[in-house]
Amino acid sequence: MRRSHCGSPRSFGRVVWCVAVIAACVGSIISVAADSKPLSPTSWSSFRHDLAQTGVSTSLLPDKLGLLWEVTLGEQVVATAAIVGEHVYVPCLSGELVCLKRQTGEKVWTYKTVEKVEKNSFAPGFKSSPTVTADAIYLGDEEGVFHAIDRATGKGRWKYTTGGEIYSSAAVVDGRVLFGSYDNSLHCLDEAGKFQWKFETQGYVHCAPAVVEGIAFIAGCDEHLRGIDIKTGQQKIELPLETYLIASPAIVGDILYVGTYGSEVLAVDWKKKEVAWRYASGNGEFPFHSSAAVTDTLVVVGGRDKLVHAINRETGKKAWTFATRAKVDSSPVVVGDRVFIGSNDGNLYELGLTDGKERWKHNAGKPISAAPAVGEGVLVIGSESRDGKVFCFGKK
Repeated sequence: MRRSHCGSPRSFGRVVWCVAVIAACVGSIISVAADSKPLSPTSWSSFRHDLAQTGVSTSLLPDKLGLLWEVTLGEQVVATAAIVGEHVYVPCLSGELVCLKRQTGEKVWTYKTVEKVEKNSFAPGFKSSPTVTADAIYLGDEEGVFHAIDRATGKGRWKYTTGGEIYSSAAVVDGRVLFGSYDNSLHCLDEAGKFQWKFETQGYVHCAPAVVEGIAFIAGCDEHLRGIDIKTGQQKIELPLETYLIASPAIVGDILYVGTYGSEVLAVDWKKKEVAWRYASGNGEFPFHSSAAVTDTLVVVGGRDKLVHAINRETGKKAWTFATRAKVDSSPVVVGDRVFIGSNDGNLYELGLTDGKERWKHNAGKPISAAPAVGEGVLVIGSESRDGKVFCFGKK
């Protein structure tokens, strides 16, 4: 059975749940092993682009986006793709990770969670976004199995089984692979799949960990913000937040930003272990599933109140909001002075970063809960269409 997150109703459906522009503020960049296929500075290699999960792209996009290609992959795409070099890696609810050529959308290889699907059953799907390194790809499936895949061939390298569904995308740093599971734990393996440590919380770990200064930050269904030493697995920081969380935290300097199920966005000073500010939309009880994008002045996040919110990073006050026609679980991506975000109204929106005004949109025909991936000069996003539509936009 496919379970829903944090005990929320199944009617919430299948929901998706990071070298950065502001890396100087966070002090960490996704590590890349010495290899013949290093990641370029303009790649989008993980869920929120960088280890601090800022959601800010280092790749440029043309002023006017054109549809370069559209492909169908067989079932819904609810997780964010990765774009590295000449390839795009798309996770599907069919239990397939598909490697496509970035320029054409042509299929290169397909990895499957299971080789054979029994009658009246289904392959465990991917709700986790892939994390790509120099030679491997890491992601977990909805049956709790974490997969390491050879980037060149699409062949499996190893598997590691947890005790619960995996939504969390992995952080790969200093030879360690960290990810959360619905077995209430943050897991740490080495890149060969060898167990290093496991930290047990008191609730599902849905979010992807943000890593800063050797500490992995998770905020989850046990209503606590926790900071775990990535070398030892020992807890260094614990702060009760009084509500459970689906969104992944983003960090700039000493401040962590995250939306909550209590209809707030929080700014937390993780060194002082105190909440710096709380932002509430004032539109009733609408939780935040979207993970925030953080710039030098703004925190941008989607809400289930059908709005995209931009919040002043210093004060916690509203800068602007943009209304869509449905809930916004998609996580925004900032590209220069532009924001890109999907909505369950079926539209991919481009908004002005400073004013929140609509500049462009593309209707995908079905809800979009995945976040955009922006790398190597293109934007890639999947939709919840039954045939698994994936769109690539760039310079025509």
